[in-house]
Amino acid sequence: MPFPVVLAHGALGNFDELIFLGVGVIFLVMMGISWVKSRNVQPEFKEEAAPTPEAAPDSEAPDHYRLG
Repeated sequence: MPFPVVLAHGALGNFDELIFLGVGVIFLVMMGISWVKSRNVQPEFKEEAAPTPEAAPDSEAPDHYRLG
């Protein structure tokens, strides 16, 4: 007794299963290609690094910083 694979329901019978699995395979291949391409690309940062905060002159504690 073969185990029936039921992933999609429709009037096409077994072709529903093939279409469903085909779309899944295409999706996984596209995600794999995207992941491999992203691993080989260096990120481009458009903003400069944030400046280090300067301690406020009227503050007694060194962990207080001027806002703005």
